[in-house]
Order: sequence, then structure tokens, then C-alpha cells
Amino acid sequence: MTVEIFTDGACSGNPGPGGYGAILRVGEHIKEISGGEPATTNNRMELMGVITALSALKYPCDVVLTTDSKYVVDSVTKGWAKSWRAKGWVKSDKKPALNSDLWEKLLDLLEVHNVKFVWVKGHAGHPENERCDALAVMERDKFLR
Repeated sequence: MTVEIFTDGACSGNPGPGGYGAILRVGEHIKEISGGEPATTNNRMELMGVITALSALKYPCDVVLTTDSKYVVDSVTKGWAKSWRAKGWVKSDKKPALNSDLWEKLLDLLEVHNVKFVWVKGHAGHPENERCDALAVMERDKFLR
């Protein structure tokens, strides 16, 4: 059976307070996860949504992961993140790869789970993406009070 995961991140300012949201779905079973940080970036929150969702899986799974983050999708599917790790977290332009701590965690999780990444346009009416955005914004807003 395949696990469907949907994720999104939000940040007010970049850096600034941020949040992430994720939905895990297997058949009729749905679990929502969210969290945030008082000082972060949008890309870190996008990664945290994916990492937190995959970390919630109790055993190796086939996963279809849907996100509106080109940063996440392209870095994984085009092999950039693996290349950064192999080169000591240095990109091809010789600059340091950002968020290496989170990329390390995600790459480790991708060795456990068989994950197919699907990109969707954000804020375009995709129901699960909209719900993940609402969860991420709710978490972000906790730090704006």
C-alpha cells in the first residue's frame, strides 16, 4: 500500500517566523502534522514538512510526496542534494549548500523509504496543498502574537 504525503511551508519574512504542515494519507486514514520555529526560512520549513512527515512512518514505505516546493523536488530528483553531500556540502559553484543539516536528515530518510516526488503549483486550489498551507500559516502565526 502506498502512503500519500502532502507538505507545505510558510515563513513571514525570510528569515522570520515560520511553520510547516503535512498530511499523511493511507486509504481512509489521514494524519495531519504541523510545527514551526520563531526564526527560520521558507526553505527550511519546506524541508521540515517533508522530514517530519517521512519520520512519522513506522516502517519502510512506498510514498508519493506532493509539495509546491521546487527547491525540495528539484534538489532531490535532479540529484543536487546527493551531490552536495558527496562534495562535503559544497555546490557546483563552490558555495556552501544551505540547510545541510536538514538535507542530511532527508537523504537518510530517502534511503529508508521509496519516495516519488510530485510538484504542484502552490495557491492554485489543490485541496491538500491548501490544507497544508493553512496548517503552516497557523503554526507561523503562533510566533507573530
